[in-house]
Amino acid sequence: MEDPVNIISLSGGKDSTALWLLACQRLEPHIAVFADTGNEHQQTYEYIDYLEREIGPIRRIKANFSARITRKREWVQTKWREEGISETIIEQALSVLHPTGNPFLDMCIWKGRFPSTKARFCTVELKVRPFFDQVYLPLLEQGKRIVSWQGIRAQESLARSQMPEREETPEGYEIYRPLINWTVEDVFAMHAKHNIEPNPLYKLGMGRVGCMPCINAGKMELFEIARRFPEEVERIAQWEEIVKLASKRHGASFFASSDGEQIWDKVEWSKTVHGGKQIDLFKTLAFDDVPVCSSQYGLCE
Repeated sequence: MEDPVNIISLSGGKDSTALWLLACQRLEPHIAVFADTGNEHQQTYEYIDYLEREIGPIRRIKANFSARITRKREWVQTKWREEGISETIIEQALSVLHPTGNPFLDMCIWKGRFPSTKARFCTVELKVRPFFDQVYLPLLEQGKRIVSWQGIRAQESLARSQMPEREETPEGYEIYRPLINWTVEDVFAMHAKHNIEPNPLYKLGMGRVGCMPCINAGKMELFEIARRFPEEVERIAQWEEIVKLASKRHGASFFASSDGEQIWDKVEWSKTVHGGKQIDLFKTLAFDDVPVCSSQYGLCE
């Protein structure tokens, strides 16, 4: 039987980097692929370049929403008018219904909203579908057997702890999770063994690396992002204004909010004590006193 094509799903985070190093260590022929969401920190893009220099070639892919945005323009011009949506809202939507080339922003313009914890379509639209359409499907059409390597660890969550090490998908490829029983210490030990530096964001208070911010970002993570990288928060604030114009209900919040709170409102909330009503004096003082290095994983020691 022909050897499988091993695809390494690379995000620039600690687990996927350790996954890639493991494949190299085992001398497994493979292809490393990075799906660019368009919502990554610049240091992650630079880290991907670093990994490519130190380890090997990386294929970069990203979702394209141009056709879907074009269809939405047609829908706005016809169906919205038939529904009696005001001409002002229609014209505002048409003013922003143009592809920007940024996958995350284009996805939200097309949807007219941001993803949320209850409607987490970002993973499917920005990673799963591009991987399948651009990487897996062409190989499957050539009759290739595919093994998709994923850096999933049981330690991360209850849901992940219940995932098997290997499974077959209905689409016809196999998923392989060789790190499923690894600890975070194992992960960083793999970096050290191969003299590969972890993503520098882990030394800047980040517990995970991926979208910045992620729609699932917690209170402390948002606090850390806002005080270290206010430009990332400002970018999201600008995106909120764009996506709001693409929305029929003329409203869009990056973090789902029933009262229309925008991201800067959430930053202020991140400075409060438990319950969100009272400002945490310690956090307020710490907001402008940013340590040069802070790590949840002891990387500054």
